[in-house]
Amino acid sequence: MQRSSFTQTLADLKERGVRLTPQRQMILKFLKETHEHPTAEEIYKQVCQEFSGISMATVYNTLHRLKELGAIKELSYGDMSSRYDGNDTEHAHVVCESCGEVVDIALPTLPMSTDETEALGYEVSSLRLEYYGLCAGCRNQVS
Repeated sequence: MQRSSFTQTLADLKERGVRLTPQRQMILKFLKETHEHPTAEEIYKQVCQEFSGISMATVYNTLHRLKELGAIKELSYGDMSSRYDGNDTEHAHVVCESCGEVVDIALPTLPMSTDETEALGYEVSSLRLEYYGLCAGCRNQVS
């Protein structure tokens, strides 16, 4: 599960003619270098340390654009706060049902083949696989 580095992604986006302001670069760098899956608000707090004048709207607009470009992934969990993933490879997640921690894991071999999805009339472009349970920290709190 080798994810693209910040430098690789930056070069790819520049080659594609994407305008990359210092604020956009900082948001992209943060997401590419963390293994966490932060919310937009968490990203805003982090980026504010470097760019005190950045607005929440800029963060949201940048996240939307980076997602459109395929540089990051948006993970929605129904609680109205998306999380963002700088890992651009196909991978699965394990999610703690108590604290909400999200961790990347290798994508297992899946039982549905391309032939099966095509028979259903679908051309699959991506997938999302998640396992749910309790992380070690939350399990220890219950014990």
